[in-house]
Amino acid sequence: MNAILDSRQLLTFTALARRGSFTRAAKDLFLTQSAVSHAIKSLEEQVGARLVDRTGKRVLLTQAGEQLLRHAEKIIREMELARAGLNTLSTSGQSRLRVGASTTACQYILPAALREFKQSFPKCVIRIEPGDHLHQLELLRGNHIDLAIMLEPAGQMDLNFIPLFQDELCFMVAPVHPWARSSRVPREAIMEEMLVLYNRSSYTFRLVSEYFREEKVLLSNFIELGSMEAIKELVKIGLGAAVLAPWIARVELESGSLVSLPLGARKLRRKWGVVHLKGKRLALGEETFVGLCLNVTETLIPRPAAVSA
Repeated sequence: MNAILDSRQLLTFTALARRGSFTRAAKDLFLTQSAVSHAIKSLEEQVGARLVDRTGKRVLLTQAGEQLLRHAEKIIREMELARAGLNTLSTSGQSRLRVGASTTACQYILPAALREFKQSFPKCVIRIEPGDHLHQLELLRGNHIDLAIMLEPAGQMDLNFIPLFQDELCFMVAPVHPWARSSRVPREAIMEEMLVLYNRSSYTFRLVSEYFREEKVLLSNFIELGSMEAIKELVKIGLGAAVLAPWIARVELESGSLVSLPLGARKLRRKWGVVHLKGKRLALGEETFVGLCLNVTETLIPRPAAVSA
């Protein structure tokens, strides 16, 4: 296998080709003339061809030299672009932001966070990958995204979870629903009620199913949808009861078009956060984005006030 060409020798060769003189090339490169001569000789030995001809004080490229020069100039140009890109990354903190997010996070968290982020990093290339819980884990492990806004993945030792907020799932019904009028949910009525749930492949569906199974409540009468907005609209017209977090239906709860009721005596809480591969050092832009997500979610889910001593 042929050895890879030395970048320093290629840089010396292009300088010599440009200046046409060992003396002037050495001056440009801050080297001695003998160092330039040695580099060119070593390069000729490595490629197995004479690259330059000396005609008096002038240096002319051979046919092999002309061919190598075309490639060498491209290589050096790519190296310069690589260095410039790394310099930009170190000074701006981030040249790209690759984020995965659930449909819910895409709709309620990402827009405000990205609006603020773009003001701080206007030249950053942003890529968003929507998808469910399992898809986000695959994207993270495949290095297709750097961060994911999602529910806390249980038992995933190779991932780091940065908490954003905790919410609670509740029943959501229309104001005219019997549960709303009585302000209570009879346990025996849950199995008879049409429940409108988030799609079966979601992590939330799994949490809801496990919750009612532990409560000895059989979920047999339900429909599933992949849109929170569609779920809310169906419930508003009286088609059953949804299981949602109040922050997702904040506008509807404030307007009175939906009413929130607890699932039962035992609460069903979820932890939301930003996930990345363990051991990954976050760049400035990624750390900024996490901070912006914290700020945005504080307006959705106010943190409990600290208790003073």
